Amino acid sequence: MKLHNYINGQLTPPQSGNYLDNYDPAIGAVYSQIPDSDHRDVDQAVQSAKAAFPAWSLMPAAERSRILVRVADIILERLDELALAESIDNGKPLSLAKAVDIPRANQNFHFFATAILHWASEAHIMEDKVINYTIRQPIGVVGCISPWNLPLYLFSWKIAPALASGNCVVAKPSEVTPMTAYLLSKICIDAGLPAGVLNIVHGLGGKTGQAIVEHPEIKAISFTGGTATGERIAAVAAPKFKKLSLELGGKNPSIIFADCEYDKMLTTTVRSSFANQGQICLCSSRIFVERSIYERFKTDFVEKVSKLKIGDPLEAVNVGAVVSKDHQQKILSYIELAKEEGGTVLTGGYAVNPEGRCANGYFVAPTVIEGLDYNCRTNQEEIFGPVVTITPFDSEEEALTMANSVRYGLASVIWTQNINRAARMAQQLQSGIVWTNCWLLRDLRTPFGGVKDSGVGREGGFYALNFFTEPKNVCIEIS
Repeated sequence: MKLHNYINGQLTPPQSGNYLDNYDPAIGAVYSQIPDSDHRDVDQAVQSAKAAFPAWSLMPAAERSRILVRVADIILERLDELALAESIDNGKPLSLAKAVDIPRANQNFHFFATAILHWASEAHIMEDKVINYTIRQPIGVVGCISPWNLPLYLFSWKIAPALASGNCVVAKPSEVTPMTAYLLSKICIDAGLPAGVLNIVHGLGGKTGQAIVEHPEIKAISFTGGTATGERIAAVAAPKFKKLSLELGGKNPSIIFADCEYDKMLTTTVRSSFANQGQICLCSSRIFVERSIYERFKTDFVEKVSKLKIGDPLEAVNVGAVVSKDHQQKILSYIELAKEEGGTVLTGGYAVNPEGRCANGYFVAPTVIEGLDYNCRTNQEEIFGPVVTITPFDSEEEALTMANSVRYGLASVIWTQNINRAARMAQQLQSGIVWTNCWLLRDLRTPFGGVKDSGVGREGGFYALNFFTEPKNVCIEIS
């Protein structure tokens, strides 16, 4: 099966005629091919978006909303098809794609489609009969580049606010997981999205993505992915004065105090460690446990983790395949590094070859490691897989020191029934998101993003709509 680009409302082959292999990670085999697009395809998409921009940006918000709500509705109507495609393309359990990925893509489009109906302008009245009011206008053509871990979920998280606020978009999904973006192309055609408003160009990050970032007529870039790639994008985009929203890496701490609601904490910590094979930027990969309950936690946690069912993602499993052979090898190399650094593997730590059709797939057993210094590489570098470390602590100050020691600052979790302690810790943790006694509860109105090397800017709610627009102050003197 060959996928196509979506340019000017049509499914089109790449101008080079070249294609890239697309693997099913659960079986370790090629199952489709995607366009190996280059700067010519990107420029064609940009020109299409430019031509569509005047009509789309001036379309009444209610009409834009109606079209985008229709996109959302079709996503929900095709939930089973999209979830199956996501599971095959990414390796994640089908149950997870059905419960999380595709419903969230629907919610993203619906949320921003309706948010623009409630977007208010500001007015400032001066005493000497002067009125200032602020309007927000779409930027024009914007670029959206999304990662492989939550393919349609994060693709729609960028595209929906950009389109809702009146921009036209040139978007690139990850070349590792392109299928649901391709299916979204067909959904947009069926929903009646005007030609050129959204353009989806497939290809490699270093070629297609680079062409999007470099294109002089793309005025803003929204990117989610690795910190190193974000650094390269910023180096290209900043001198061109493009607006940048970068959601990058994470090495998130979970801090567990003895007064926590233990059973809820334990169940949630297993999920926050290994959901989507640990391939969520919000997963907790460093777990710090108050010493008085450390041994109890270690025993119970390892027991639960060792019982997680790993295997064919199309069956009833807890853990599916990681996204690629290269990523599997990266994860396994970090487990070996942890051993070299003095860590003890309590469970997992090896590749898995399930019986049957997935015997050649890319699986890693959920892994728990203890005995590492908080400053070692295993505890400082992003692994982005089913690997967590556990470490005891004796005081709030020690827990904060270890939690804040990394270059990243995306999300953190606190488990305690002491509201004063929770507030103190939340204020001092260096992260853009702090969950207390929960994990991954997301209100789409709230700001999403990180500090330090976890990124620049915020997504979500009016933060996203503001990013994709420019404010203009209009001052009127009343005579």
